[in-house]
Amino acid sequence: MGSVLAYTTAKGKRYEVRYKKPDGSHGGKRGFVRKRDAEIWLVEIESSRAKGAYIDPQAAKVTVETLGPVWLEAKRSSMKPSSFAPIETAWRLRVKPTWGRWEVADIRHTDVRSWVAKLSSELGATVTIRTFGVLASILDDAVYDGRIATNPARMGRIGLPRKSRGRHGYLTHEEAMRLARHSGDRALLVLLLAYTGIRWGEATALRVKDIDATKGRLHIHANAVEVHGEIHVGTTKSHKGRLVPVPAFLLEELLSATAGVPRDGLVFPAPDGGFMRRTRTSDGSRSWFKTALAKAELPSMTVHDLRHTAASLAVQSGANVKTIQRMLGHTSAAMTLDVYSDLFDDDLDAVAAALDRAASEVGARRMRDDIEDT
Repeated sequence: MGSVLAYTTAKGKRYEVRYKKPDGSHGGKRGFVRKRDAEIWLVEIESSRAKGAYIDPQAAKVTVETLGPVWLEAKRSSMKPSSFAPIETAWRLRVKPTWGRWEVADIRHTDVRSWVAKLSSELGATVTIRTFGVLASILDDAVYDGRIATNPARMGRIGLPRKSRGRHGYLTHEEAMRLARHSGDRALLVLLLAYTGIRWGEATALRVKDIDATKGRLHIHANAVEVHGEIHVGTTKSHKGRLVPVPAFLLEELLSATAGVPRDGLVFPAPDGGFMRRTRTSDGSRSWFKTALAKAELPSMTVHDLRHTAASLAVQSGANVKTIQRMLGHTSAAMTLDVYSDLFDDDLDAVAAALDRAASEVGARRMRDDIEDT
């Protein structure tokens, strides 16, 4: 058992608690004004040690800005640069300035909840949820390390905002062709994105050798993503390669455009021969894509909306969910259905019509049987 000892200071008598830690070393805490408070604190320490839930008070004094960089580096090594960048930004701009100097033992659930409410009033749902996730994950590490018993960000109701998913922008065949016509020397790129659904980074990383002219397929296995002005080349988002079907008219255009290009050459190189940078679509930008949209008299959209267009055109062609999943590189058909549930509204009508026909046939057959019985 530990002990409570009195000592004298300039402000009067104070009490110190001495106790033995689970590892056999000695710990202590000074400054108690009342002996009873020191005794209560000692009982709590002894009780937690007996339950195997002992938390070293000194370990709990570590600050968030001490744990944050360690957590961040672990994330850096396990995430793609494009996924890591917004995480690092959330830490640098929003988590560290607010929580950096806090000791993990001092953070309370209500502190986190108030912070999230403030973020929600200033930022969108996605950024708020991502920022909260950074703090919560850092505090998870503090729990795993035995610095705090529970994570204040994981208990109770935090009040995170809900993401609202707007309806995707889909182009018709005619609109896709019109956009391509007004895209100048990038017409083929626009058609490829609108008819295959590959991502921008997958298209800009595409090489001549990835075109299978015999089977009419693209071998998608690389991704060239721009992060903070630097191009990072790696695997696809799912880390898996996939074969994507190419319509015959588009395959002919690809083969014609790459005639004479080395097999290892890029299909869509930048003017300097390197990887193309993503075109800007923000308000006020004067990119080639925004210009093409204006000339084609189409509503504002992003390059990524061409991927949605590919999904829409595939559904209209009669492709099933599993085929679209493979084409887009989704991890599961369930994810495809979740993202593009609005594209399958007609299927609901078809189900209702089929059930109605079946029920009607049964009813008619029963009626005939009744007549014959009489």
